[in-house]
Amino acid sequence: MSRPIRAFINCAALRHNLAVVRRHVHQARIMAVVKADAYGHGLLRVARALDAVDGFAVLELEAAIQLREAGFNQPILLLEGFFSIEEIEAIDHYRLNTVIHCHEQLSMLLAHKKTGKPDIFLKINTGMNRLGFRPEEGNSVLNRLRQWRTDISITLMTHFACADDLLEADHVDQQLGNFARLEEKREGCIPRTLANSAAILRYPGTHADWVRPGIILYGASPLPDKTGIELGLQPVMTLTSRIIAVQHLDFSDRLGYGGQFVADQPMRVGVVAAGYADGYPRHAPTGTPVLVNGRRTRLIGRVSMDMLTVDLSGINEAGAGSLVTLWGEGLPVEEVARSAQTISYELLAALSPRVQTVSSVP
Repeated sequence: MSRPIRAFINCAALRHNLAVVRRHVHQARIMAVVKADAYGHGLLRVARALDAVDGFAVLELEAAIQLREAGFNQPILLLEGFFSIEEIEAIDHYRLNTVIHCHEQLSMLLAHKKTGKPDIFLKINTGMNRLGFRPEEGNSVLNRLRQWRTDISITLMTHFACADDLLEADHVDQQLGNFARLEEKREGCIPRTLANSAAILRYPGTHADWVRPGIILYGASPLPDKTGIELGLQPVMTLTSRIIAVQHLDFSDRLGYGGQFVADQPMRVGVVAAGYADGYPRHAPTGTPVLVNGRRTRLIGRVSMDMLTVDLSGINEAGAGSLVTLWGEGLPVEEVARSAQTISYELLAALSPRVQTVSSVP
């Protein structure tokens, strides 16, 4: 019998969440962000469930090729672009779209004898200060690209640093202002992509031509004051395992590595087949919520590589074999992340390859 930890992927929830995005963005085209193995949910599984989207965005060239070879004909965007001239050949061959965010990439592209029709997403740094050309450089870069190929297709792109925080609305406005200054200086209308998941929800004026939803497709919230359920989303991943042993602690008994948890009364403890090597956060403290047989209880003691321990006080029927939900249906991943002082993105994307994934709906 195999180890009981499982990640159940609800493909119907993916389609539901895509419909929620469509209701928010109206006419904007949707580029589903499926980087990091679709945030830990499985690249091809997610792409098949979301085959109605207008495009996909990935990080690695290998992931883009995997999508194309699987038969997906939508635009596929490389979010960090390419890293060598050799990769431009593959971009040509597989008809991929690419971000250009720095002069080094621009020089490689201009030196390339491109045969296919180029589709470029020109990244503008409007205040994130991570990737992108400065707004004052934008027109010069546009001119160089157009001199290289007159038939070039260009989309202007930026990324918001603080769209998730209502207290930082001024920063969003500042970034939009920086972007507008570039637009005022150029001639003609160029498609734009601005909005990530948080901006899709909070700033309708940013929807433009393309939106780039990520975390909301997977049913989790990008907003610190809301869960996905509160936004009308459905959790896509439910991570479960089972109790494999029960221990009985007496008053003052210590539990786990470091003995950090000390029992203040006699209690039953469930040992669960899940640990940080499975992707559960090692730094999750005592008190992090879990469900046992559908009933809420708490993590106790330190998470180890392959096991964690839960409080079975008041859940008298629980024992070896009882179902444990670590996050997902019935327990929002945002709540677990908040307790572990991290974000849902990290928990979902950190799922270990050793965890068996099962599509609950084809």
